[in-house]
Amino acid sequence: MKGVILAGGFGNRLKPLTEIVNKHLLPVYDKPVIYYPIQTLLSLGIRDILVVTGPDHAGGFMKLLGSGAKLGCNFYFAVQEDAGGIAQAMARAEEFVGQDSVAVILGDNIFEENFSHAVEDFKEGGMVFLKDVHDPERFGVVEFDEARQIKRIVEKPELAPSPYAVTGLYLYDHHVFDIIRTLKPSARGELEVTDVNNAYIQKNAMRHVIMTGSWSDMGTFESLYEASTIARSMALRISNESPLTHRSLHTSLAGVPEDALHDA
Repeated sequence: MKGVILAGGFGNRLKPLTEIVNKHLLPVYDKPVIYYPIQTLLSLGIRDILVVTGPDHAGGFMKLLGSGAKLGCNFYFAVQEDAGGIAQAMARAEEFVGQDSVAVILGDNIFEENFSHAVEDFKEGGMVFLKDVHDPERFGVVEFDEARQIKRIVEKPELAPSPYAVTGLYLYDHHVFDIIRTLKPSARGELEVTDVNNAYIQKNAMRHVIMTGSWSDMGTFESLYEASTIARSMALRISNESPLTHRSLHTSLAGVPEDALHDA
């Protein structure tokens, strides 16, 4: 399985913090935002990771992350020239993914939970990760049928059909790129990931995991603060699952000294 981190966007809701700094490079507790989705992908056993970002900030990501060798992974970079939506950004990964399956994660998402069990079971189709939230109108929200299978996903509804938001982690087989090629721009002129997911649902090829751990999308000042709280809690547990953990961890997954991370 390959990994793709989508790190475009302008972070308009986080201005003035994002006037000159890409939101994925902002500090959250002891690391830049983008380290958290990297940590998630590494915990899934993924070692080939493509970072998709805009032309104005690609150099910053390359300087921060480098080749990935010091973290025991391989970083690749692609540029999304125009802000045409999540699915458009995903399309930049087609050659990179090839015939493999792919884990796509939004670059501003932090997950407390480890989903390695879901990846081990994943074979084909798609998979989304759901979280019961108090403000579902901010997200894509699932509607369940009588069997508690996903009937459809509604993007930012005024009246949510459930409290379950679709978080920013998705698993797909390589057929996702065939689906993206069939998409039409939404009313806001973007290719929507919700349309990708609904296409899998219509094929009865979408599975879901209901999360129990904490999650934040870091898209507002409040969620950025919440993410710092989650990150601090994770760091204080001093997990041995990732080279991106707290400073007191002396060795990484790849056997790299922890202080080497800060030279990356």
